[in-house]
Amino acid sequence: MDSYPAVEAHGLIGDLQTAALVAMDGTVDWFCAPRFDSPSLFGGLLDRHKGGHFQVSPDGVDYTSKQLYLPGTPILITRFLSADGVGELVDFMPVAGDVATDRHRLVRMIRIVRGSMRFRIDCQPRFNYGRDPHELDVYPEGHVFRSPSLTLALSPVGFDELRVDAEMRRSKEGVSIVGTFHEGAYGGVVLETGSVDQPRVIGTGEVRDLLVQTRDFWRRWLSRSRYTGRWRETVERSAMTLKLMTYAPTGALVAAPTAGLPEQIGGVRNWDYRYTWMRDAAFSVRALLILGFTDEAQQYLHWVNDRVREAKERETRPQIMYRVDGSSDITEETLDHFEGYRGSAPVRIGNGAANQLQFDIYGEVLMALHVADCHGFQATREGWMNAAGTVDWLCDNWDQPEDGIWETRSGRQDFTYGRLMSWVAFDRAVRLAHRRGRPGDTNRWVSARNQIYDQIMARGFHPGPGAFVQHYASDVLDGSLLIMPTIGLVSPDDLMWQSTLRAMDATLVSDSLVYRYDPNASPDGLPGQENTFTMCSFWYVRALAQSGRLEDATLTFEKMLTYSSPLGLYSEEITPTGEQVGNFPQAFSHLSLITAAVNLDQLLDGRP
Repeated sequence: MDSYPAVEAHGLIGDLQTAALVAMDGTVDWFCAPRFDSPSLFGGLLDRHKGGHFQVSPDGVDYTSKQLYLPGTPILITRFLSADGVGELVDFMPVAGDVATDRHRLVRMIRIVRGSMRFRIDCQPRFNYGRDPHELDVYPEGHVFRSPSLTLALSPVGFDELRVDAEMRRSKEGVSIVGTFHEGAYGGVVLETGSVDQPRVIGTGEVRDLLVQTRDFWRRWLSRSRYTGRWRETVERSAMTLKLMTYAPTGALVAAPTAGLPEQIGGVRNWDYRYTWMRDAAFSVRALLILGFTDEAQQYLHWVNDRVREAKERETRPQIMYRVDGSSDITEETLDHFEGYRGSAPVRIGNGAANQLQFDIYGEVLMALHVADCHGFQATREGWMNAAGTVDWLCDNWDQPEDGIWETRSGRQDFTYGRLMSWVAFDRAVRLAHRRGRPGDTNRWVSARNQIYDQIMARGFHPGPGAFVQHYASDVLDGSLLIMPTIGLVSPDDLMWQSTLRAMDATLVSDSLVYRYDPNASPDGLPGQENTFTMCSFWYVRALAQSGRLEDATLTFEKMLTYSSPLGLYSEEITPTGEQVGNFPQAFSHLSLITAAVNLDQLLDGRP
């Protein structure tokens, strides 16, 4: 199991419809096509033997490797350093555009900076999570892998120009090329999905043009950012990471581009995050708008409105998550033939939590509309009527047990977070109706808002720990409640909140790292333990800052930056030893980093 690379030892590349992970040894061990939520073609991250891989790395050479991004882009450079030479592998995916397509290109180019180096290019795809057979067709200028559902074309780049003395080996399922490259050499391969053309030898000039186009696209996009604060490089990398996880044809942001990576090594908490959660709406819209990416924020709002409208037409409630195209079929199953990352089974695809009842999503949707309105983007009549209908439904349903933000599988409870976000839904709906003169039963909404407030204060605060707790039948603390002063339910100076924050300091916080909750004290229906949750750690930064502990907040934020991957990426969770676990990278982690950085900048500058 030691042969599995660390989760954080990967770079993310993508084309705005799908993405790939590249390990520090030059191996693509995760790639799904044609979409984020499609079956994997390379899934070696979940099974090193059966998952498939695409490796470009030194052969028979003792080396060390480093990774960096070309500044202002997600173009990944992996550097291999040895006594006899220095080589660089440049990986990128040309932008696929706003129209859904099966055609996606993965460009992998080798450049020798000094001396010489022998490289191996080894392409071993395994279609449909390794479940579908495929054939390998050999053409004069390349290879094509054919499965029942998809084709892959592998084309060489620049080998004829370099006159590389390359040895090619073919097997029933893959192809490998081994050759020695000398100083100044520049060559590689292009892998293309869904191509109807035969593979061909591609000139290096054509690839250089693709590289320049990709570089310029990302730098133009990044130039729209309005953030000029203290952590500019970190914030911009997080923004690019979020953009990489956005499905351009619909504007939907996936929670992560991976599936099955464990929250605990060897454990069973191995979920599929390649879907779009409704709750991401408020946090995504806020982060995008404060950075200046208004087009993305509006597109995401349109996606959310479509889901609310569809639920209204079907006379049902919205799901908590959807596929990137807006479809709702997310049936959970296990890949029993995969051993799982470092033996962490079962490997799950799909997500059984899709149909859970989680009241917080309604607050997050209304908060997204409110934030957008504050930035000058008013809801359309249809958008408002859909939202108002959702608020009316919530009036009849908010006071019942639910499954909670953490998607527990131990039964429904009266979760405090769900109640406070229901309060947000009513509060923001009332504000929008009054501000814009929009129709709505505001008297009823105000009444429901006040009932929730009184209920939280009476039943959500437990005298034992002296804190707001996870749910009404428990005295367990919950990191999700760090958002309470941010959304305005309590004042940061409120004695009940200050007591809660002190209790969290003593119970949930480990230095700068924050646990969501203690599953031993509050069983969630699954075996195993929790690691610290990155999003909660950044929410803790904001809570500290807003509660007057600005120096603590700044130090905590700086400490959190030390837990990032070498490329500035964050997974879902962090172990006590600093190892990243869970799906990688995770949108929530980067969204909360952005808002924490912006909030800190404002307070450190003396701005409200």
